[in-house]
Amino acid sequence: MGLCYMILPLLLSMLLQINTAEEYKTYIIHMNNSHKPASFLTHESWHRSILKSLPSPQADQDDSEMLMYSYNHVMPGFSTRLTPSQLSELEKSPAHVATHPESFGQLYTTRSPKFLGLEHKLGLWPAASYGEGVIIGVIDSGIWPESESFSDKGMPQVPERWKGKCENGTSFTSSLCNKKLIGAQSFSKGLKAAGQRISEYDYDSPRDSLGHGTHTSSTAAGHHVVSASHFGYAKGTARGVAPRAHVAMYKVLWSEDTIFSASSDVLAGMDQAIADGVDIISLSIALQRLPYYDDVIAIASLSAIEKGIVVVCSAGNDGNSNSMNNGAPWITTVGAATLDRSLTASMTLDNNLTVEGTSYFLVSAYITDKPLYYGKETVKKATCDFGALDPKEVDGKVVLCDNTTEFDVGQQKEHVEKAGAFAGIFMTNLSTMVPEEFNIPAMVLSFDTGALIREHVTKVSATQVKSLTFVHTKFGAKPAPQVAHFSSRGLDQINPSILKPEIIAPGVDVLAAFPPNKKYIFSVKNNDLATDYALMSGTSMAAPHVAGVAALLKAVHREWSPTAIRSAIMTTAYTDDNTHTTIKDQRGSLPATPLDFGAGHINPNKAMDPGLIYDMDVQDYIEFLCGLGYNAK
Repeated sequence: MGLCYMILPLLLSMLLQINTAEEYKTYIIHMNNSHKPASFLTHESWHRSILKSLPSPQADQDDSEMLMYSYNHVMPGFSTRLTPSQLSELEKSPAHVATHPESFGQLYTTRSPKFLGLEHKLGLWPAASYGEGVIIGVIDSGIWPESESFSDKGMPQVPERWKGKCENGTSFTSSLCNKKLIGAQSFSKGLKAAGQRISEYDYDSPRDSLGHGTHTSSTAAGHHVVSASHFGYAKGTARGVAPRAHVAMYKVLWSEDTIFSASSDVLAGMDQAIADGVDIISLSIALQRLPYYDDVIAIASLSAIEKGIVVVCSAGNDGNSNSMNNGAPWITTVGAATLDRSLTASMTLDNNLTVEGTSYFLVSAYITDKPLYYGKETVKKATCDFGALDPKEVDGKVVLCDNTTEFDVGQQKEHVEKAGAFAGIFMTNLSTMVPEEFNIPAMVLSFDTGALIREHVTKVSATQVKSLTFVHTKFGAKPAPQVAHFSSRGLDQINPSILKPEIIAPGVDVLAAFPPNKKYIFSVKNNDLATDYALMSGTSMAAPHVAGVAALLKAVHREWSPTAIRSAIMTTAYTDDNTHTTIKDQRGSLPATPLDFGAGHINPNKAMDPGLIYDMDVQDYIEFLCGLGYNAK
């Protein structure tokens, strides 16, 4: 008994120590590399030294195991497991920039399938078996068959009705096809007949050098790929809208001095697709606007419709009223809309004013203590006009460029870069810059946000950028969707009585597969960068979303005609954004109209069971043409 009384206090004391012991948690520690002493040859050795210097609350803590990862590219810093007291001590270091507690969550897609409401356990995806058995023919610039998006892991067998083939050619053999990529052919006779040659950077085969065809085909039906991103932006699981559908590529777009597609080649590609037995044709190409009888895409599409093939085309990127392409009423014409995802950078000034803006700068950088320059002396300097910036004044500085209507943001960036500035901050309510233009640190702010910075910098003699960070991806942006500023609008010039586009779909900052050897598009300080997945914008990106939805609907309703599928898509579309107001026009933040968004934004799950469909057959379209005064010829 006496021994028990002696042991009990000891056990209570041990339990108390366990309960009061600090809990270890994992943190990502963002460091300022400029503080690294020269005596350390590597950042990792410096990181280990920092951790070793922290007080150890437990005698058995192994210093050598404290460092989990030392980061050299994603950000300057490291990950580690620390107690609160250790973390507090570490954060006192002048080299410490930020602490990011470890976080856990579900994988996001390239965002558009989730934004479209497609889910694994209910709705159109499982009902359609993700598009199983449907064949999507893509008329485009070719394909990069080695991309993970075209893996046939888990794919069903090729449908017996398939009549297509995979051709041999430059850097392409038939063995590159599989149960996902079941056909690949190229058409260049029209190109060559026009006296054009295939560029040395292109391939005389179905292989893609431009990236456009790889991007669109993986958007429509790409296999799921974990941890895809555009240099860290939009990271998640990339998957097509109909991930179990089959893909057939018909290359008709070629790279020479410019991007070239001969209408004869386009027509040949569509002709072959029909012959091969595709169910859906996705075509993100616009030829010259011509009457239906001269428009080869309209002609070929009507033939496809007659054989039960859905034809989906992009509306074009002119961005103005009456700028529609592919306006024949039997074609499903698609405009572009934004997602609820924003890709941003963050800047903090020396007065602790912090702002966020759009950026695609390709390096996960953390920049500190840079002078902020604003040319308040003249309007030309303030707007970063051509030749107005003095290289001696802006060298090594972050340059703030005021809003201007004289030229666009891309031109301002070129002026800032040419003057030798370190980085550019641009004020505008409508940025037209694309990812490949962000070859220097740059951020685009709304005019109202930029005005806050301008107000501060004009009141003081000198301003410092305390920090400037890149590669942030945020979800839930409002309002969304919006009609993209570049999306072509109705009315259709050929026939103003037809409402076009029929529908809008995600077409801004869409992440999808890309040729990994196409280095010259993305560059930072003259260093070419390559990526397996890239962000692209355009109605070219919107059309394959709708093609993918059409494939899902075809899988559920095999008996539906192309017009029935288009009807289901249109009658179930929505016209309110995520703020419960009418979808806005990105060009002016005003409510958009049916001339901008057609029936509205596509809603795949509702389209599966629309309640009522309006059907037509080829004879109805013929009568429509007769009503226009067309004769048998």
